[in-house]
Amino acid sequence: MFSLLRERDFGLLWLAGLISYAGNAALTVVFPLHVYRLTDSTLVTAIILATYFLPRVLFSSVAGVFVDRWDRKRTMIGADLGRAVVLLPILIAPGDVPLLGVVAVVQGTIAVFFAPAESALLPTLVGENRLVAANALNALNNNIGMLIGPAMGALLYAEFSFRGTVLADTATFIISASLIRLIVADARPEGSAGIVSSGAAWTRMASDWRAGMSVIRRELSLRVLLASSLLVSVAQGVFLTLGLSPLVLDVLGGTPAQVGWLGTAQAIGGITAGLIVVRIGHRMTTRWLYGGGLIGIGLADLGAANAARIATIGTPAVGVAMGWMIVAGFPVVAAGAGLQALVQTHTTDAYRGRVFGTLSSVSGIALIVGFAVGGVLGSSAGIVPVLSAAALLRALGGVVAILFLPRHPQQSSSTIESEASHVHERQQSVT
Repeated sequence: MFSLLRERDFGLLWLAGLISYAGNAALTVVFPLHVYRLTDSTLVTAIILATYFLPRVLFSSVAGVFVDRWDRKRTMIGADLGRAVVLLPILIAPGDVPLLGVVAVVQGTIAVFFAPAESALLPTLVGENRLVAANALNALNNNIGMLIGPAMGALLYAEFSFRGTVLADTATFIISASLIRLIVADARPEGSAGIVSSGAAWTRMASDWRAGMSVIRRELSLRVLLASSLLVSVAQGVFLTLGLSPLVLDVLGGTPAQVGWLGTAQAIGGITAGLIVVRIGHRMTTRWLYGGGLIGIGLADLGAANAARIATIGTPAVGVAMGWMIVAGFPVVAAGAGLQALVQTHTTDAYRGRVFGTLSSVSGIALIVGFAVGGVLGSSAGIVPVLSAAALLRALGGVVAILFLPRHPQQSSSTIESEASHVHERQQSVT
């Protein structure tokens, strides 16, 4: 399955993702750390994080309409270059917290176009029979990026301040855009299924959006994935708020440099897991890859949150948390590859942008709820109890997936497309 990397287009997309993700991982760790050190407030940190994810709630589902209209390669290039430009104002005023919030909002808005375009393009590059392997390879490059990124971000933050991390992330966006530009495959959505070509702009967009929603309403697997993602994303929001800087600094007695160690530790496990899933993932059902992976992540998060109960405060406790994060690497890769493959195989190309956009929007809503829960309860109820509850909630998302995702192959993509097309034709006749 590693022969996929020798296929030019997929190899370019994979390398672009690796470079970009390393820069993003650096900034993802350092950004909340920087805000937390500026404000000493979990609530402000949660608010800034929420500003990045708020556009996912507002725009992801609509952005999917345009992803299903536009050339997906050009969409990704434009998103990369746009995000590089938006980071530049931070170099002027890195201590301006409101400015950091504005940059986060714009970054998040641009990002809603990139992710569904990439996920929708992938089956075109590799074919549906190799989706698990391709998604596992993407998870592998994400983990390599996570291995490099947090350590690089912490080093740049310590040696060159916040500006150094911002410059590095800007460079990775530019390099990623340059690599994606070299992809030669036709990145335009297949055909025009589900796309209205006449009428007012807002009418066309609304009709296209409704056609995408009809696919989700008719496909049981997609509905279950949305429900599971709600639970998982609330837990993820809590973890992003409390599970890095507050946990390491205030509970485990670690240092700012050790904040990045947790992400690096998970990446070590993720790299090993990626190698395994690429080779044997096709033998496992995507239902168990996804659901079982979420249960594993929840248990690992529970162990990391309670590391101070196992070891002495300071580096030993941080070390225990790192051990749990290494263990988490395998279920993270399994769940990610399973989720992507499930959505890609149960949605035709003409609708993938809208389905991935809607999934992103639903997850964004839940993430913001998680940020609010973490920011408010982190101070009143305590960091460890809240993180423990979030870990169990993530595991519950896995249980939901295993219980309710169909155990047998579902209807073919052509049947799904045909049903959605009939619904869309009725919508067009009404408009």
